[in-house]
Amino acid sequence: MLTIMRKKLYKWHSIGALFAMLPLLIISLTGSILVFKVELDTWLMPEHMQVTNTHTGERLSLDILMANVKAKYPDSEIGSWELFDDKIRTDTAYLIDHHTNIWSKLYLNQYSGELLSTPVGTSDDLTDWLLDLHYKLLLETNGMFLGAIVSLLLLFLGISGIILYRKFWQKFFTLRFKLASRIFFSDLHKMVGIASSPVILILAFTGAYWNISLVIHEVEHIIEEPYYIEKQLHNQNISIQKLLDSNQETIKDFEATYLLMPFEPAMDIMFYGTVSSENPLSSNYASTITYDKDTGKMIHSEDVRSADALHVIDDSFRKLHFGHFGGLSSKLIWCILGLSPLILSFTGLYLYLYKNRNRKMLTVSRRKKSISN
Repeated sequence: MLTIMRKKLYKWHSIGALFAMLPLLIISLTGSILVFKVELDTWLMPEHMQVTNTHTGERLSLDILMANVKAKYPDSEIGSWELFDDKIRTDTAYLIDHHTNIWSKLYLNQYSGELLSTPVGTSDDLTDWLLDLHYKLLLETNGMFLGAIVSLLLLFLGISGIILYRKFWQKFFTLRFKLASRIFFSDLHKMVGIASSPVILILAFTGAYWNISLVIHEVEHIIEEPYYIEKQLHNQNISIQKLLDSNQETIKDFEATYLLMPFEPAMDIMFYGTVSSENPLSSNYASTITYDKDTGKMIHSEDVRSADALHVIDDSFRKLHFGHFGGLSSKLIWCILGLSPLILSFTGLYLYLYKNRNRKMLTVSRRKKSISN
């Protein structure tokens, strides 16, 4: 009975791997590159990503910065804003063109107010294009759905691989180079699969979770009548800088990293940020503070340090997926082990073709023998 179940599991493991192989190779390769997205952007676009003037001083008022962008691009509204105050990395403003759902982004020096680029599409820069390829396969909502399926398949392949080769730990460091190529590839497939399985399972689960969430969000928006922004939706008398300054009155040690402006009627003004926490998986968007877009009154706050377990787990997926929780060491591990599906695909395909060839040869041999008899 166990042998039959093992054969069936092996069959489904092989079928799942064949079905997911091509998109999995794309997702694996792009994901490993995107572990170092910020570093690559800084290397490729230093004039956009890095503050160049030496006498940076303090950040300019967010009201002034936003007014500068709005004056330059009056036919767009500010949808969101990435905030940095490390004297190194520049701010990024995200714009929405009037009467459309088209988003773009531009870089600016938050200390001088200088706009460092013109607006470009959110997938125009190389790493942004790779990110789009990674989680949507350049297919928009259909790509998100396909990515979710591939992630679930990867999760199944990881779990089924552990079950099939659960005793491989006994000879974990054994690679039989001098024996037949089939044996060597089998050893390599098992070794890489078992060694990378913890990371692969994390990547698969978090990737599936995000893609399914995004698909649900997109479907909800498809059902609803689309809204196209035409003007600012918040009270223009509200000082966004004053809201930023008052954040720490609501959440102690709160450092804003991202501002989300209302671009649909039901939305308000929301700051995402980080707080001092002993949790290494707490992200830069772990805590939030929301202000009423009409009055500027604080209406909701979420401190990750006192949040429920579901919120903490959900937030931890950000660092877990891209390995940004242990500095350079965890990034390198995630980058290298994230490439393991490349090796697993090649060795697995070889073993599958080898086994099928032998099965066909055995079938032919049996037919010839039956005919001769």
